[in-house]
Amino acid sequence: MTPNKILSLLGMAQKAGKISGGAFQVEQSVKSKKARLVIISEDMSERSAKQYKDMCSYHKVPLVKYGDMESLGHAIGKEYRAAVAVNDAGFAESLLKLINASDNGGSRING
Repeated sequence: MTPNKILSLLGMAQKAGKISGGAFQVEQSVKSKKARLVIISEDMSERSAKQYKDMCSYHKVPLVKYGDMESLGHAIGKEYRAAVAVNDAGFAESLLKLINASDNGGSRING
C-alpha cells in the first residue's frame, strides 16, 4: 500500500464532506461524537499530540499518527493541517486498514 492511496482516500472523504480539518473543527467533531477516526501528523508537537490522545481516549475515538502537516493539508485541499477527523465510518475503516498495511505506515495510538 502506498501513502498516495491513503492521501487520495482522505481527499475523497473531503470531497464527500466527511472530513473536519483544523484544531477547532476536529475537537468539535470528537466532542459531538461525529468523529470516527482522528489522524494527527507525525510532526505535531508532543504537547498537542498528548491533548489529542487524551481527548480521543476519553471519547473512545481511534487516533493514528500519519504523514506530516503539509501532506495532510494538501490531501484535503488546504495548506497545513496538524489534525483531521474522519466523520464517516466507511472512510474511517478503509483508512485504518490502509494505514495499518502501509509500509512506512502511521502508528496507531488508541482505539
